[in-house]
Order: sequence, then structure tokens, then C-alpha cells
Amino acid sequence: MLAKRIIPCLDIKDGQTVKGTNFVNLRQAGDPVELGRAYSEQGADELVYLDITASHEGRKTFTDLVKRVAANISIPFTVGGGIHELSDVDRLLSAGADKVSINSSAIKNPQLIDEIAKHFGSQVCVVAIDAKQTPQGWKCYLNGGRIETDKYLFDWAKEANERGAGEILFTSMDHDGVKTGYANEALAHLSDILSIPVIASGGAGKMEHFKDTFIEGKADAALAASVFHFGEIKIPELKHYLCAQGINVRL
Repeated sequence: MLAKRIIPCLDIKDGQTVKGTNFVNLRQAGDPVELGRAYSEQGADELVYLDITASHEGRKTFTDLVKRVAANISIPFTVGGGIHELSDVDRLLSAGADKVSINSSAIKNPQLIDEIAKHFGSQVCVVAIDAKQTPQGWKCYLNGGRIETDKYLFDWAKEANERGAGEILFTSMDHDGVKTGYANEALAHLSDILSIPVIASGGAGKMEHFKDTFIEGKADAALAASVFHFGEIKIPELKHYLCAQGINVRL
């Protein structure tokens, strides 16, 4: 069985790492290159860097940052934000990223998933989905959770899978930053209906939450931000805890 992955996520705004709650109230969390290097040394399996204000000007800054990250860490990392066409993917992979994450652009232009998979391979394409529960079910949101779409989580994840996505990164907006655990019921359902790995995001507050998302949520990887950035959970301790719980992780 493949080892479960622990993935710190770094949201980047104006060249700095930031973290919020329910997608708002951002506070600074440190230098993204230094944090990335520290996580790499502590045993993180992968990293995700998201340019959360990917304006045209931010794009150039972000590409430079990706180059610096690639020069300083020894683990795979994914980058997202402002990716609308193949040239964006090419630019970020050339700067040293291993994978790209697409979210709003995939919903607006699903064909982009097919194109990335065809040109660069499925393993490069992570489709990120921000969703929250509504009376109609789990709805997908655009633009950092600001705009509700007509797409439903499970249908859209399945379509992304069929189009060639290599992984689904599902963030429950209801759980984001509130540290009460991941959306394990929805994650387990995703795992049942998809043939690709599912990354859990949104809700990590203590070590048990990681265990629960791997067992109850059937997640292949667990992503978290503030608990790592602010030192509430240390990755080596988390991995030893999971190992003691019988969960296969790389030590």
C-alpha cells in the first residue's frame, strides 16, 4: 500500500506566506522559501504553493519565487494560482515545479485538464476543488471561494478524473482554518468514486485529525497550513504518531 503523504500548504500573497480562516482574515506566516526548506528537512512529503492573488504583476514575482523554492528544497512541490493556459504550466514547470494545481480555470475551461494531461502527463495536473455544503449538496466555488458555481463536488471531481487529472485536492470551505477535523464523509465518497488519489484539505487542528482523514476519509494525502506554520504540530512528531496508529507513512 502506498504511504500516506503529509503536505504543508503555503498561501502566497505579495511574496509572503499568509494564512486565514474560512478563506478570509489573512495573517503573515513567514518567508515561503525558508518555510519550505524547513518542511523539507522535517520530513514533509510534498509542498503546495498557492499564489492567492495571481494578478499579472504577481505572476512574475511568483515565477521567481518558484525558482528559489526549487533551488532550496529536495521534495516535490505543486504550484497553483493564475494558471489559465499551457504556457503558464510550461513556465512554472520550467522554473522547477513538479506539478501544477488548477481550480477556477478548470471550472471555466474543463478542456484545460485534457490539454495539461496530454502535453505534460496526468501526474502534473492537480485539480483543486473548493466546495461547501448547501441545501442542494456540496457546491463548488470559484476565485478563492468567492463565487458559487452550478457545479457539484462529486460530479465535477469525477469529470476531472475522466479528463485526465492526476489528483484531486479537495478543500472543504466550511472546515478551512477552524481546526475541527477534515470533511471525512465527503472525502470517503470521493475516494470511492475516483480512480486517482484524493488530497484532504481544510480542518486540521490536531494529530488525530490526520489519522481520522486517512482512516475514515480514505484520503491519500493530508494538507494543512496554520498548524504547521505556527508550530502547533511538528511533522516528525505527527509522522511518528501516525506510524504508531498503524498508518503507513515515510519516516
